[in-house]
Amino acid sequence: MGLNTSAEAPLPVGQVSRLIGGWIERLGQVWVEGQITQLSRRPGAGVVFLTLRDPSHDISVSVTCFRQVYDEVADVVSEGARVVLLAKPEWYAPRGQLSLRATEIRPVGIGELLARLERLKRSLASEGLFALDRKKPLPFLPQLIGLVVGRASAAERDVLENARRRWPAVRFEVRNVAVQGVHAVPQVVRAVQELDAIDEVDVIIVARGGGSVEDLLPFSDEEVVRTVAAARTPVVSAIGHEPDSPLLDLVADVRASTPTDAAKKVVPDVGEELERVRQLQARGLRAVTGLLDREERGLAHALARPVFVHPQRMVEIREDELDALLARSRRTLGHLLDRADSELAHTLARVVALSPAATLERGYAVLQRADGHVVRSPQEVAPHEVLRARVAEGTFSVEVSPTDATGTSGTSGTSGTSDATVAST
Repeated sequence: MGLNTSAEAPLPVGQVSRLIGGWIERLGQVWVEGQITQLSRRPGAGVVFLTLRDPSHDISVSVTCFRQVYDEVADVVSEGARVVLLAKPEWYAPRGQLSLRATEIRPVGIGELLARLERLKRSLASEGLFALDRKKPLPFLPQLIGLVVGRASAAERDVLENARRRWPAVRFEVRNVAVQGVHAVPQVVRAVQELDAIDEVDVIIVARGGGSVEDLLPFSDEEVVRTVAAARTPVVSAIGHEPDSPLLDLVADVRASTPTDAAKKVVPDVGEELERVRQLQARGLRAVTGLLDREERGLAHALARPVFVHPQRMVEIREDELDALLARSRRTLGHLLDRADSELAHTLARVVALSPAATLERGYAVLQRADGHVVRSPQEVAPHEVLRARVAEGTFSVEVSPTDATGTSGTSGTSGTSDATVAST
C-alpha cells in the first residue's frame, strides 16, 4: 500500500531504503538470464563477484555467490558467457544498492541457444519480417555508404579496400561498434539508426568477421533484427563466413557471405562497367551498321526495279495506251457520226419525198380560202371568191369564176407581180 508523505512530512532516507529492502525481501528467489561481463575471484576469498548484463539492453546488476557455487561451473563459465542463475535479490541499505545472491549457476549451452534462436526465428517470420516482398533493391552506384563494423577490424579493412579498389570515388560513413559482448547490441542498434537518419546514405553495410556461435549472437538479437527491419535504407548483412547464418541475414535486404562479398555486391567495378559500356557501344554500332546495310541493300533493290531505272517508261506506256484509247474513241465517234449522217440522209430523202413542196415542184398548186382552209372540192368555194394559190415559187390570188352552162367554172387570180386567169375544175 502507498505511503502518506508530503513536503511537510517527508520520509528519512534510511526509512526509504529500509522500505525498499523490505519490498525486495518479499520478492524471493528468481531465475535470471544474462551475460557475465565482469568476474572477480579474489584468492583466498570465499565470495565471487560477478556483473550480469542484459545483452539486449544497457542494464546490468551485481551478483555475488559463494566460491563453492561458482567452482561447480568454473570450467565452462567465464567472462562473456551466458548463464542462468537462481538468485535472491538483496538490498544493501547503507549504499542503496541492489544485488543478487546466487545459489545456483547454469551455463546456457549451444543447443539451448540454437533452440531459442529457432523459436525467435519462427516468431519473427510469422510477423513477415523475412518476407521477400519487403526487401529493398540496392542502388546501382551509391554515393555514400554507411558501414557498421568493429574498430580497426579485418572486416572494416576488407570492405573499404575492396570497395575503393572497385570504385575509387566511393565514400563511406563509418560507425565503429562492439561486434561481440554485452555492448554489441545497443551499439549496433544505435549505429544503424544514426546512419538510417542520414539522407545522403544510400545503403548500410553491417559487417563482422567470423567467430563462434556465441560471438555472433548479437546479430541474432531481436532488437537488432527489428531495427534493421524498420530501416528505410537498404541494409546489407555481411556477418561471419559462408556457413554462418545469424537472423540479421534473413531480415537484411541483401545477404553477403563475407565483408569482401558485401563490397562487391554494393559497389560496381569501374573496370567491369567500362568494359560493359564498350561492349554496349560495340553492340550498338553493330546494330546501327547492320540496319544501315540492310536499308542500303533494300534501297539498291528498289532502285534496280525498272520503274526506277527507266521512270519515263511508265509514262510512255500510259501515253501509248492513251493514244490507243484516243484513236479508238475517234473511230467509234466517226462510225457513230457516219451512221447518224446516213440515217439523217435517208430520213431527209423520205421527208423530201413526202413533203408537199415536192409535189408543188412538179407543177401542182394548193388553194386556200381566206381563213387558211385548203380547198379540196369545187363545192367548197363560191363564185367570185378570192382564193390564195400556193405554188413552188410563191403564192398568188385567184378569183372563182361563175359556173358556165356546161357545168365548168373558171378562176381568175393575180399574184404580187402578175395577173392570170385560170379555170377551176
